[in-house]
Amino acid sequence: MKLFVRDLTVIDASYLCEQRGMVGESWILDVVMSGELNEMSMVLDFSRVKKQIKQLVDEFVDHRLIVPTRNSRIHVAESQPGYATVDLLRDETSIHLNCPDQAYCFIDDDAVTIESVTRHLYQVLDGKLPDNVQGLELTLRHEKIQGAFYHYSHGLKKHDGNCQRIAHGHRSPVELFVDGQRDAELEQQWAQRWQDIYLGSREDEVALSELNLSKHAAGISELTHYGFRYQAPQGEFELAIARSETEMLDTDTTVELLAHYIAEQVSPMVAGKSLDVVAYEGVGKGAMASV
Repeated sequence: MKLFVRDLTVIDASYLCEQRGMVGESWILDVVMSGELNEMSMVLDFSRVKKQIKQLVDEFVDHRLIVPTRNSRIHVAESQPGYATVDLLRDETSIHLNCPDQAYCFIDDDAVTIESVTRHLYQVLDGKLPDNVQGLELTLRHEKIQGAFYHYSHGLKKHDGNCQRIAHGHRSPVELFVDGQRDAELEQQWAQRWQDIYLGSREDEVALSELNLSKHAAGISELTHYGFRYQAPQGEFELAIARSETEMLDTDTTVELLAHYIAEQVSPMVAGKSLDVVAYEGVGKGAMASV
């Protein structure tokens, strides 16, 4: 007997890639379980699926920075109890962090792909399901997006949940309506602008000299990198990331403010016309702004 749950959860995370840098991502998780019927004539009822599997995925993978520890360009070290530094060496676009352990998801692979993250999910769930569940199939997939989309990473220090982590992200579509009609060209321009971008808040910016990074960050400078640091309920978060892969905002980077920011930036391009912005945060949720 098999039980399936489509769209069980969405993993909104970022990952490190030696080619693309820090990449915001959103994956939809589907689950199929097989096994003998239990005393309720079920393999596993839906409420327990959501409570057990979704909780584990959310706890150990979602809203984290996924780090492939076998990659030779990535270095991980404990900086103090409960904290670790992570460095991705990419010449002038290197990335350096010092964050609480719960900000990271370390996977035993040399690259982050749907396949490697799926293998890690199997490890996370191994031995944690009821005995009558004999088989488990996990499928990670992207949302099918008709139109332009971008990958962004950010952190929300004022958030009391896991969004406070300084390096998590989303794969998000953007819709721009000019005088009530979608403008595919403008949407594609914005998607290119925010392709694999880190969205930083100016109030979180600090001098690189104020960051407690590893020795691998010794060669970076204010000319090439921004420094960010903030204190949040889960601890202190620090990041140095290339200026060329960052867009700085004067506000927080909530999706509400991002929608407003996009509207402000695009409005001069469509002077005299109405503009409506639909900015998504991952899958099926977001904010709207109009000018």
